[in-house]
Amino acid sequence: MPVRKCFMTLTDEQTAEIKAQRALRSKTLRTTVPNMERHLYKAFKVLDHGFIRVIDYMGDDSAIVQAARVSYGQGTKKARDDSGLINYLMRHWHSTPFEMCEIKLHIKLPVFVARQWIRHRTANINEYSARYSILDNEFYIPSEDNLAAQSQNNNQGRGKVLKGKEAAIVLETLKSDSFRCYDNYERMLSQDGQDGLARELARMNLTMNIYTQWYWKTNLHNLFNFLRLRADSHAQYEIRVYAEEILRIIYDWVPAAVAAFKDYRLEAVQISGKGLVCIRRMLAGEKVDAKSSKMTAGEWQEFQSLIK
Repeated sequence: MPVRKCFMTLTDEQTAEIKAQRALRSKTLRTTVPNMERHLYKAFKVLDHGFIRVIDYMGDDSAIVQAARVSYGQGTKKARDDSGLINYLMRHWHSTPFEMCEIKLHIKLPVFVARQWIRHRTANINEYSARYSILDNEFYIPSEDNLAAQSQNNNQGRGKVLKGKEAAIVLETLKSDSFRCYDNYERMLSQDGQDGLARELARMNLTMNIYTQWYWKTNLHNLFNFLRLRADSHAQYEIRVYAEEILRIIYDWVPAAVAAFKDYRLEAVQISGKGLVCIRRMLAGEKVDAKSSKMTAGEWQEFQSLIK
């Protein structure tokens, strides 16, 4: 396969923009978080060509507490500290106090990941338009560790990792198909005054692993809903690594809220009513099996994986 020119993760223009943005200084009366200020505009690398950048944020842990105490009154200050109140809010599934914090991210990600991401409809999004601009020839090519066969017992999951010749064939196919389609995309385009196909039509020939970019703004409540699903160990690897990087970044923004989220959402488990009855019976010394549990085979299997 011929050697090809591949664009850097950050273009020269983006690098210059980041340098200029980070050089700006302004006085403000709004709440700022020193650790988050250090993250502003920086690019955190994800996958092979992707990144996440914090563009702006609003609020902090104290904003969550402030909003909650409007409802509860100042008397709660004596009963529990800020972290304790945030834990209480998370534990009891309160939502509006967490909506007082917002964050705007600039994200570069493969199109097939973006199509998963967009299912979380509680955000404001503005995506790079291939109707107006020409996409760069950057594609996500998995590492061999992330090439896996279809799971035999999970239609949404992966099975064993491909090895040796089989993995090499898959990687070569992904690379050759990606660049072949991009070559045809360029060939079809109308550019430099030449006749050709409109960009909005030419883009349909591109593969799903090409990179796109967007600005994504959401509040903390909806971000936690996103992270609960996408930072989970069962989530698809390619979107999970973005979620995990976001989780690391926002810990420097709202550490008390992130700690509560991890404890009560991400690292917690949900037990059904039947499961709770079974646990009580087990604690009482009773032997419980699949038949006496009154669960379906699937429910019993999941219950067993939780308690073990």
